[in-house]
Amino acid sequence: MTDLTTSTAVTVTMTVNGVEHSSELDPRTLLVDHIRTGLGLTGTHIGCDTTSCGVCTVLLDGKPIKACTMFAVMADGAEIMTVEGLKQNGELHPVQAAFKEKHGLQCGYCTPAMMLVGAALLEENDDPGDDEVRWAISGNLCRCTGYMNIVESIQEAGAQMRAGSNGVEADDMELQDEQTDADRPKEATMQEVAE
Repeated sequence: MTDLTTSTAVTVTMTVNGVEHSSELDPRTLLVDHIRTGLGLTGTHIGCDTTSCGVCTVLLDGKPIKACTMFAVMADGAEIMTVEGLKQNGELHPVQAAFKEKHGLQCGYCTPAMMLVGAALLEENDDPGDDEVRWAISGNLCRCTGYMNIVESIQEAGAQMRAGSNGVEADDMELQDEQTDADRPKEATMQEVAE
């Protein structure tokens, strides 16, 4: 039987947002903790720690997975994308641009995960219907209940992708941080979500 009071570090290598990282980790390290603490990518949030809320969602080899109950060692050799990886060459991903345009973000806490799920859906189907979008995001909770605007945002992003738009210049966006309340440290700002 494994002694859980001691552990031996293991080397884990994964490519996160196109950059390969090799790290010595306690094998009990959760993927979300490695991403946030080990790699400093805080756009991936921690919510329920039970995979119920979905705010810890990242893309593992292009598929949405919940990182709060997955060990980092299970992602050895994998490609991970976090919300920070959506923006490419200074341009927001169409999903990020559409969330801004269609007000798909409210408090912003669920937004990174919703954007990643939306991006994964649009990779397979760039013209999803309401039911398809709602099914895709069904594992992610929006406690602000902003689902209508989230669905519209993902569909708008699909329309932008079909039209050949790669997004908008990040510098052209006037992002305002409306979440300045220091008592709500877990909430993402517009700037954090955009990056």
